[in-house]
Amino acid sequence: MLLREESIEMSHDFREALLKYVLLKSRPNDINGVINAIDEYGWTQQALMNIGDTKGKILDTALQSRQPKTVLELGTFLGYSSLRMASQLPEDTLIVTIELNPASATTAQRIHEHAGVANRIQIVVDQTDHAIPRLSKQFNIDSFDFIFIDHHKEAYLSDFKLLETVGLIKRGTMIVADNILFPGAPDYVNYIRNNSQYTSTFHESTLEYDKTIRDGIEISIRQS
Repeated sequence: MLLREESIEMSHDFREALLKYVLLKSRPNDINGVINAIDEYGWTQQALMNIGDTKGKILDTALQSRQPKTVLELGTFLGYSSLRMASQLPEDTLIVTIELNPASATTAQRIHEHAGVANRIQIVVDQTDHAIPRLSKQFNIDSFDFIFIDHHKEAYLSDFKLLETVGLIKRGTMIVADNILFPGAPDYVNYIRNNSQYTSTFHESTLEYDKTIRDGIEISIRQS
Protein backbone atom coordinates (compact mmCIF):
# COMPACT_ATOMS: atom_id res chain seq x y z
CA MET A 1 0.00 0.00 0.00
CA LEU A 2 1.37 3.43 -0.99
CA LEU A 3 1.59 6.30 1.45
CA ARG A 4 -0.15 9.47 0.32
CA GLU A 5 3.19 11.15 -0.33
CA GLU A 6 4.25 8.36 -2.66
CA SER A 7 0.98 8.35 -4.57
CA ILE A 8 1.23 12.10 -5.09
CA GLU A 9 4.76 11.80 -6.43
CA MET A 10 3.59 9.17 -8.94
CA SER A 11 1.14 11.63 -10.49
CA HIS A 12 3.57 13.11 -12.99
CA ASP A 13 1.37 16.01 -14.07
CA PHE A 14 0.27 17.24 -10.63
CA ARG A 15 2.64 20.22 -10.71
CA GLU A 16 1.27 21.51 -14.01
CA ALA A 17 -2.29 20.74 -12.91
CA LEU A 18 -1.87 22.77 -9.73
CA LEU A 19 -0.27 25.67 -11.58
CA LYS A 20 -3.11 25.81 -14.12
CA TYR A 21 -5.66 25.69 -11.30
CA VAL A 22 -3.96 28.52 -9.40
CA LEU A 23 -3.72 30.70 -12.50
CA LEU A 24 -7.39 30.11 -13.24
CA LYS A 25 -8.71 30.55 -9.70
CA SER A 26 -6.67 33.51 -8.42
CA ARG A 27 -5.79 37.02 -9.52
CA PRO A 28 -2.19 38.12 -10.14
CA ASN A 29 -0.46 39.76 -7.17
CA ASP A 30 -3.09 38.50 -4.73
CA ILE A 31 -1.04 36.38 -2.33
CA ASN A 32 -3.97 35.37 -0.13
CA GLY A 33 -6.03 34.49 -3.18
CA VAL A 34 -3.22 32.23 -4.41
CA ILE A 35 -2.94 30.55 -1.00
CA ASN A 36 -6.70 29.97 -0.97
CA ALA A 37 -6.60 28.52 -4.50
CA ILE A 38 -3.90 26.02 -3.49
CA ASP A 39 -5.93 25.00 -0.44
CA GLU A 40 -9.05 24.60 -2.58
CA TYR A 41 -7.08 22.38 -4.95
CA GLY A 42 -5.77 20.31 -2.04
CA TRP A 43 -9.24 19.73 -0.64
CA THR A 44 -11.18 19.22 -3.89
CA GLN A 45 -8.74 17.94 -6.53
CA GLN A 46 -5.71 16.18 -5.08
CA ALA A 47 -4.05 16.21 -1.66
CA LEU A 48 -0.68 17.97 -1.59
CA MET A 49 2.38 17.53 0.61
CA ASN A 50 2.38 21.09 1.93
CA ILE A 51 1.40 22.17 5.43
CA GLY A 52 -2.15 23.06 4.38
CA ASP A 53 -4.65 25.50 5.80
CA THR A 54 -5.37 23.78 9.13
CA LYS A 55 -1.77 23.40 10.32
CA GLY A 56 -0.92 26.55 8.40
CA LYS A 57 -2.70 28.59 11.05
CA ILE A 58 -0.25 27.21 13.62
CA LEU A 59 2.63 28.32 11.38
CA ASP A 60 1.04 31.77 11.02
CA THR A 61 0.77 32.17 14.80
CA ALA A 62 4.39 31.11 15.30
CA LEU A 63 5.58 33.65 12.73
CA GLN A 64 3.51 36.41 14.30
CA SER A 65 4.94 35.65 17.74
CA ARG A 66 8.56 35.57 16.59
CA GLN A 67 8.47 38.33 13.92
CA PRO A 68 11.66 37.05 12.28
CA LYS A 69 13.90 39.06 9.99
CA THR A 70 15.51 35.94 8.52
CA VAL A 71 13.65 32.73 7.64
CA LEU A 72 14.86 29.36 6.34
CA GLU A 73 12.61 26.64 4.95
CA LEU A 74 13.77 23.10 4.26
CA GLY A 75 11.52 21.73 1.52
CA THR A 76 9.93 24.25 -0.84
CA PHE A 77 7.76 21.71 -2.68
CA LEU A 78 5.35 23.87 -4.74
CA GLY A 79 5.81 27.08 -2.77
CA TYR A 80 2.77 27.05 -0.50
CA SER A 81 4.36 27.45 2.93
CA SER A 82 6.80 30.10 1.72
CA LEU A 83 3.76 32.01 0.41
CA ARG A 84 2.13 31.72 3.84
CA MET A 85 5.30 33.01 5.47
CA ALA A 86 5.57 35.93 3.04
CA SER A 87 1.93 36.81 3.72
CA GLN A 88 2.64 37.13 7.46
CA LEU A 89 5.93 39.03 7.36
CA PRO A 90 7.23 42.47 6.29
CA GLU A 91 8.61 42.84 2.78
CA ASP A 92 12.17 43.26 4.02
CA THR A 93 12.21 39.81 5.66
CA LEU A 94 14.73 37.43 4.08
CA ILE A 95 12.99 34.15 3.19
CA VAL A 96 15.25 31.36 1.91
CA THR A 97 13.82 28.01 0.89
CA ILE A 98 15.71 24.91 -0.26
CA GLU A 99 14.25 22.41 -2.73
CA LEU A 100 15.93 19.30 -4.13
CA ASN A 101 13.53 18.73 -7.06
CA PRO A 102 14.09 21.21 -9.94
CA ALA A 103 10.58 20.63 -11.36
CA SER A 104 8.99 21.48 -8.01
CA ALA A 105 11.23 24.53 -7.63
CA THR A 106 10.22 25.78 -11.08
CA THR A 107 6.53 25.42 -10.27
CA ALA A 108 7.05 27.18 -6.93
CA GLN A 109 8.83 30.04 -8.69
CA ARG A 110 5.97 30.45 -11.17
CA ILE A 111 3.41 30.43 -8.37
CA HIS A 112 5.44 32.99 -6.42
CA GLU A 113 5.63 35.17 -9.53
CA HIS A 114 1.87 34.97 -9.99
CA ALA A 115 1.38 35.94 -6.33
CA GLY A 116 3.72 38.90 -6.77
CA VAL A 117 6.28 37.81 -4.18
CA ALA A 118 9.01 36.09 -6.21
CA ASN A 119 11.44 38.89 -5.31
CA ARG A 120 10.87 38.19 -1.60
CA ILE A 121 11.49 34.42 -1.62
CA GLN A 122 14.91 33.02 -2.51
CA ILE A 123 14.71 29.43 -3.80
CA VAL A 124 17.91 27.38 -3.58
CA VAL A 125 17.80 24.25 -5.75
CA ASP A 126 20.13 21.73 -4.14
CA GLN A 127 20.39 19.01 -1.52
CA THR A 128 19.93 20.49 1.92
CA ASP A 129 23.19 19.05 3.24
CA HIS A 130 25.05 20.70 0.34
CA ALA A 131 23.23 24.03 0.56
CA ILE A 132 23.19 24.59 4.33
CA PRO A 133 26.97 25.11 4.79
CA ARG A 134 26.92 27.83 2.09
CA LEU A 135 23.93 29.83 3.32
CA SER A 136 25.76 32.18 5.68
CA LYS A 137 28.12 33.41 2.98
CA GLN A 138 25.53 33.24 0.18
CA PHE A 139 23.03 35.47 1.99
CA ASN A 140 25.42 37.39 4.27
CA ILE A 141 23.79 36.27 7.52
CA ASP A 142 25.04 34.93 10.85
CA SER A 143 21.98 32.84 11.73
CA PHE A 144 18.26 32.44 11.10
CA ASP A 145 15.55 33.78 13.39
CA PHE A 146 13.03 31.20 12.18
CA ILE A 147 13.43 27.76 10.57
CA PHE A 148 10.61 25.71 9.07
CA ILE A 149 11.37 22.01 8.49
CA ASP A 150 9.09 20.14 6.10
CA HIS A 151 11.19 18.04 3.73
CA HIS A 152 12.23 14.36 3.85
CA LYS A 153 11.45 13.19 7.37
CA GLU A 154 14.54 10.99 7.62
CA ALA A 155 16.65 14.12 7.04
CA TYR A 156 15.08 16.23 9.79
CA LEU A 157 17.62 15.34 12.47
CA SER A 158 20.76 15.25 10.33
CA ASP A 159 19.96 18.60 8.71
CA PHE A 160 19.03 20.12 12.07
CA LYS A 161 22.36 19.03 13.55
CA LEU A 162 24.12 20.46 10.48
CA LEU A 163 22.38 23.80 11.04
CA GLU A 164 23.66 23.70 14.63
CA THR A 165 27.18 22.80 13.54
CA VAL A 166 27.51 25.64 11.02
CA GLY A 167 26.09 28.13 13.55
CA LEU A 168 22.83 29.02 11.80
CA ILE A 169 20.82 28.31 14.96
CA LYS A 170 21.44 30.80 17.76
CA ARG A 171 19.73 31.78 20.99
CA GLY A 172 16.15 32.81 20.16
CA THR A 173 15.90 30.86 16.90
CA MET A 174 12.43 29.35 16.54
CA ILE A 175 12.19 25.98 14.79
CA VAL A 176 8.86 24.72 13.45
CA ALA A 177 8.75 21.10 12.24
CA ASP A 178 5.76 19.64 10.37
CA ASN A 179 4.47 16.04 10.10
CA ILE A 180 5.58 15.04 13.59
CA LEU A 181 2.99 12.23 13.79
CA PHE A 182 2.44 11.37 10.12
CA PRO A 183 4.60 10.15 8.59
CA GLY A 184 6.62 11.10 11.67
CA ALA A 185 10.19 12.04 12.57
CA PRO A 186 10.81 10.20 15.86
CA ASP A 187 14.58 10.66 15.96
CA TYR A 188 14.23 14.41 15.54
CA VAL A 189 11.50 14.57 18.19
CA ASN A 190 13.58 12.57 20.65
CA TYR A 191 16.58 14.83 20.10
CA ILE A 192 14.79 18.18 20.38
CA ARG A 193 12.61 17.25 23.35
CA ASN A 194 15.53 15.91 25.37
CA ASN A 195 17.96 18.74 24.64
CA SER A 196 18.33 21.27 27.44
CA GLN A 197 19.25 23.98 24.96
CA TYR A 198 15.68 24.05 23.62
CA THR A 199 12.16 24.45 24.90
CA SER A 200 9.76 22.46 22.75
CA THR A 201 5.98 22.26 22.44
CA PHE A 202 3.83 19.88 20.37
CA HIS A 203 0.74 21.26 18.64
CA GLU A 204 -1.65 18.50 17.65
CA SER A 205 -3.70 18.82 14.47
CA THR A 206 -4.64 16.71 11.45
CA LEU A 207 -2.80 15.80 8.27
CA GLU A 208 -2.92 18.33 5.46
CA TYR A 209 -6.20 18.14 3.49
CA ASP A 210 -7.45 15.27 5.62
CA LYS A 211 -9.76 15.55 8.64
CA THR A 212 -9.22 12.01 9.93
CA ILE A 213 -5.46 11.37 10.19
CA ARG A 214 -3.76 12.77 13.30
CA ASP A 215 -0.66 14.86 12.80
CA GLY A 216 1.02 17.80 14.45
CA ILE A 217 3.76 20.41 14.58
CA GLU A 218 6.69 20.73 16.98
CA ILE A 219 7.70 24.30 17.85
CA SER A 220 11.06 24.68 19.55
CA ILE A 221 13.07 27.71 20.66
CA ARG A 222 16.82 27.78 21.27
CA GLN A 223 17.47 29.01 24.80
CA SER A 224 21.26 29.21 24.91
